[in-house]
Amino acid sequence: MGERDKEWEFHLRSLSSSARDSNYAPDPASDPSLLNSVKRLYELCKSENSEDLIARVYPHLNKIFQRSVASISQSQSQTSNGLLLLAILQFFLDFGDAILHDTDPSLKTFFRSCLSREFSDPVVAETTLEFLNANKRKLLSSFPTLLPQFFPLLLKLIAWNGEKFEKLFLKVFLGLISPGSFMPLFPSLVDLPILVVALEKVERSSGALVGSSIASIQQSAAPQMLLALMDEAYTGSTIGDGGADSESEDSNTMAAADPLFLELLKDENDGLTERHWTSPAMAAALQAVISTPQSDRLKEALRMAPRLLDAYFALAVRDFSSSLICALIPLLMTRYTTLFPDKIFSYEVQKRLLEFMLAAFHRSPDFIAVLKKPIVDKLGEAYDNPAKTELALQLCWAIGEYGGGGESHKDAARELFESLELLLYENLSSSRLGLRESAPGSGSTVRKSSQSRLLCFVVTAIAKLATYHRELLPRTSVSLAKVARSRISDVRVCKRARDYLGLMNEPAICWSVLGPSSVSSKSNQHPGTVNWNEASSKMIAHIPFYMLGAQEGPPFHDFSFSDVIPRR
Repeated sequence: MGERDKEWEFHLRSLSSSARDSNYAPDPASDPSLLNSVKRLYELCKSENSEDLIARVYPHLNKIFQRSVASISQSQSQTSNGLLLLAILQFFLDFGDAILHDTDPSLKTFFRSCLSREFSDPVVAETTLEFLNANKRKLLSSFPTLLPQFFPLLLKLIAWNGEKFEKLFLKVFLGLISPGSFMPLFPSLVDLPILVVALEKVERSSGALVGSSIASIQQSAAPQMLLALMDEAYTGSTIGDGGADSESEDSNTMAAADPLFLELLKDENDGLTERHWTSPAMAAALQAVISTPQSDRLKEALRMAPRLLDAYFALAVRDFSSSLICALIPLLMTRYTTLFPDKIFSYEVQKRLLEFMLAAFHRSPDFIAVLKKPIVDKLGEAYDNPAKTELALQLCWAIGEYGGGGESHKDAARELFESLELLLYENLSSSRLGLRESAPGSGSTVRKSSQSRLLCFVVTAIAKLATYHRELLPRTSVSLAKVARSRISDVRVCKRARDYLGLMNEPAICWSVLGPSSVSSKSNQHPGTVNWNEASSKMIAHIPFYMLGAQEGPPFHDFSFSDVIPRR
């Protein structure tokens, strides 16, 4: 114990010396031996488990913590304070109950004053993630709002430091999601590459990110924009003009202070806010990214974002209520066509968005009825671009597959049917016009193929809706007959419409082919089976084997009806 007592006294004197105010060394982190003393005293307190020793150490650590934070805010030194503050925070977390110390304000102070300036330091970033992972259970139970509040700052950390810390970050990722951060976190994950672009823009205009560059931009944004507006009022020049100095660093700083960039660079969650992708700064930044080679950091963000979305959606399905998931789907549909302009990234993200949306509809088919307004809006945008066409296509499939929300949502199903009917007639009209006026070429061929594919999905959805809701059968027959008689439509669309018209004359089989994917509450018939007990009363003409086998003409088979219909 003698050697341990000597070691104890040595490190305690080191703390006491650093805790005293000194004009010579205003920043405690400037003493390289202090961090070792803090860690060693923590280990001794942990091993001895003595409240007396803990009480002797605490006042010094608390004062050092406050001095370190003050030195950061006063910008008196460029020395990194992150490692020292994390070591002190570990002491506060483990012994807070014994010393009656509320660690929550200290944790928030660390995020706001230190990590916001040092997230780009790889050593501080790694140590912070290790600290959060080691204390994850206690943080989630005692401070459940801490990580959701600061998820934008942690996303900046992983965006800047890249894939080397991805595994550590994923271990902490669970703590970032709460009911209050569930919605705002989604666009932040999708915009991870844009965040990298904003951070790199700040670095180019303000120098290294270690320090207070981003914080100064955020604090001075309002005065800068006010001066810009005054300049516009008195001189007539706009914020984007800049005159002869428009390419200077000052203009870059102003661009970085654009509201969208400030939204991306924020440190705390302030709720779901609209992101203006049409802002001049965003358009200029994206154009610059497209026209120049991508940085390694941006390439890593493009690879990481889809994997983070996987983790986000897995947690959403497992831990969050249907109401939150339902509220997320309109945002998901909006962001489906608003992504960073990289082909591989867009493909990976769009695939995940569609998978989650369709899984949500499968889990809760009534979402389709609840969300009929945004769904109808997206169907109306099917012509705008290929991405919107694909989204409309998938929505058509979901409407038909789940009967517009189910048998109990007849009004919603009727409105969705009318939207599909309108989309069908508009496509038929544009198809006639296109076949008469468009010249042959690869572009027109792709457009016609996409239009035909959409029409096939619309025809199928209309037929499925009529199978769910029998009151729609007369209108469905009229719609399908128009398509079937249309000689200028794609032959595949006409064939499908004729097949469905013939199938609807066979109710016993129609329910099996076009009916619900699960057992109906009104029928015990399983999907993919035919209720042959009703064959004598419901079969009107012949069994359409030609359709089921994708063959035209009379059926070619070597079996009799006695082989198909079981004898009693």
